[in-house]
Amino acid sequence: MRQSQLFTKTIREIKSEEGSTNAKLLLRGGFIHKEMAGVYSFLPFGLRVMNKIIGIIREEMNNLSGQEVFLTSLQDPEVWKKSGRWDDKVVDNWFKSKLVNESEVGFANTHEEPLTMLLRDYISSYRDLPKYIYQIQTKFRNEKRAKSGIMRTREFIMKDLYSFNRNEKEFRVFYEKCAGVYMRIFDRVGIGKLTFRTFASGGSFSEFSDEFQTISEAGEDTIYVDKKKKIAINKEIYEEGILKKLGLKKDDLEEKRAIEVGNIFPLGTKYSQALELNYRDKDGSKKPVIMGCYGIGPARVMGAIVEIFNDERGIIWPKEVSPFAVHLIQIEDSQKVKKAAEKIYQDLQKQNIEVLYDDRTGKTAGEKFADCDLIGIPFRAVISEKTLVKSCIEIKKRDGKEMKLVKISQVKKYIC
Repeated sequence: MRQSQLFTKTIREIKSEEGSTNAKLLLRGGFIHKEMAGVYSFLPFGLRVMNKIIGIIREEMNNLSGQEVFLTSLQDPEVWKKSGRWDDKVVDNWFKSKLVNESEVGFANTHEEPLTMLLRDYISSYRDLPKYIYQIQTKFRNEKRAKSGIMRTREFIMKDLYSFNRNEKEFRVFYEKCAGVYMRIFDRVGIGKLTFRTFASGGSFSEFSDEFQTISEAGEDTIYVDKKKKIAINKEIYEEGILKKLGLKKDDLEEKRAIEVGNIFPLGTKYSQALELNYRDKDGSKKPVIMGCYGIGPARVMGAIVEIFNDERGIIWPKEVSPFAVHLIQIEDSQKVKKAAEKIYQDLQKQNIEVLYDDRTGKTAGEKFADCDLIGIPFRAVISEKTLVKSCIEIKKRDGKEMKLVKISQVKKYIC
């Protein structure tokens, strides 16, 4: 991508109403655009990051034998009435509207009910199970107070996986497998060392659910972390009896603020019974399907990454999710430098290296470097008259101070 052709621009200052670090830096860097409170558009840089995160999640879901679907956002109230969750007193964050015929419709905030209803057409026997179905789709939640930038919004992308099993034992095997996959996802996007599987309330479904909490002062939750065991407990269930049941000791726990980046939840038979999703077992008996749900918000993960990886100059993207691998900057506008920079740009692309090429004219080296630091790509590669004399590029890591002259022919080896 050529920076001269971008319609977006970096912003020096933004409105003071943006309190979160992720919102400030993503807006300034041209990754997102705020449309209204809790609603953001993703611009070219932001969409590239989002797609990197989604790509990692999708790969791991497919490795779990997940089957991807794309369900409707518009929801039939009758389906939700069967579980009791159409009532605003039960679920208080619905967006609802009316069709031209005056019938009511909802905008999906989750998809347990519609997917359970759909599977009634496909599951009837024990031979049809287990099934693991997921989607990456837009959700709508009428948050009373949208906050924390892209981490708590009213319109957002969600990866939601749903498991359908024959019995509790089969379900638990998958549940634990999925917990491990979630930790692998967070490792791959760069936040694994700060992310802990966290025991939380299971609500009306089970004793516990599992949250995945990433340590950050920007977090909304308080958790207690056992770093040796790599697990934590949410403050909401922080009691002596529960600590004993989980094999945790108060003296081993540290209180931390954290961002919830994912959750997995045993559902039991709540929805399968309400919507009559049953199967015939080997002995001919009719049984309700055992269900679980597993959520990750890619934008929430993106916001958490920015909250963790930044400095006074801007964002510092982990290479796995960075919009580009290298930021190529041409300084000095001589024909010799332009020609050399263009060739390097083309050669790097031929080597399948994602490059953001700052070919803008009329910008000083200082302005280009400042934009580079704000955008936060892992490597800055500068070409100038000075570097060309030595057939080199000056490369600097975004998370370091040292600059190194690298032979043009060795750039790929250095940055990959």
